[in-house]
Amino acid sequence: MKKVIVTGGSGFIGSNLVKLLLSKRYFVINIDSLKYSANPYNTADLKKNKNYLFIKVDLNNKKKITQILKKYKPSGIFNLAAETHVDRSIDTPYNFIHSNILGTYNLLEAILAYKKKIKLIHISTDEVYGDILKGRSSEKYPYNPSSPYSSSKASADHLIKAYIRTYKIQAVISNCCNNYGPNQFPEKLIPKLIFNIINNKPLPIYGRGKNSREWMHVLDHCEALLLIFIKGKVGENYNIGSGINLKNVDIAQKLLKIAKNKYLNIDSNTKIKFVKDRPGHDIRYALNNNKIKKKLGWKAKISIEKGLVQTFDWYLNNKNFFKSVSKKLYVNRLGLKT
Repeated sequence: MKKVIVTGGSGFIGSNLVKLLLSKRYFVINIDSLKYSANPYNTADLKKNKNYLFIKVDLNNKKKITQILKKYKPSGIFNLAAETHVDRSIDTPYNFIHSNILGTYNLLEAILAYKKKIKLIHISTDEVYGDILKGRSSEKYPYNPSSPYSSSKASADHLIKAYIRTYKIQAVISNCCNNYGPNQFPEKLIPKLIFNIINNKPLPIYGRGKNSREWMHVLDHCEALLLIFIKGKVGENYNIGSGINLKNVDIAQKLLKIAKNKYLNIDSNTKIKFVKDRPGHDIRYALNNNKIKKKLGWKAKISIEKGLVQTFDWYLNNKNFFKSVSKKLYVNRLGLKT
């Protein structure tokens, strides 16, 4: 049985990836420091799984990470450990530098200290490319990050590319579009809107809601990551995108429609409310995913309509998920520093 590590495995994408890997008969070691966006609720059902191991440790603890590598001898690492919310990065950039840049550096150093072959899949973001007002960004598109978050992810990507070239690290970088689905931390757009709909609160949308994002269900993303681990070429980047772009206001309208179709009690408070935009808000992200389609034969399978209904149902059936997170972490507005 192959052993793999998932860093950040208690977070949104990480926990979904852990469950996919377990279903594919991998032994999974979840390394997570359990910061605010990691949630034990996400992996509570895995405690009795004999092929799952959780270790609480920060990636910046290079000595401990090296010890874990030498003890368990995994064949691969999926690096999802990161601070991810743009608004938080505007308020407290240091946390993003510490986790996303220094954490990646120490992971790379631990891999070097391990001295054995291991394949690193580093999960990045479409935000490193910056505003894509027309067309779609391919893997050859220049980086042009706008926020402290996206610049910290871009920095990590460049570090990994340097270690691939200089130290012959076996690594692949994936750049993914916006994810949605079960277990997503409720500061993010879709779970926040669902929470507000369920609780008859206004639906805050930045600016005039015209900012466009490419959306993909987290399970499609996880399938792509596993494929990149198995077949992805070392030293390459792969864009993981659905090709489906929607404006933020359109997402809110779709969720309201789903709620009405479920005959939820929605009062006059539950309507779209445009709020002050975040500083430096990119207008549009859009990925060209031709490479992963042609080279690896992957494409997204879950339609946005079906995926949003499934996601809404999950939050309706898991209201304790919201209770497992302190409201002060997602109710109050962030990202207003200028």
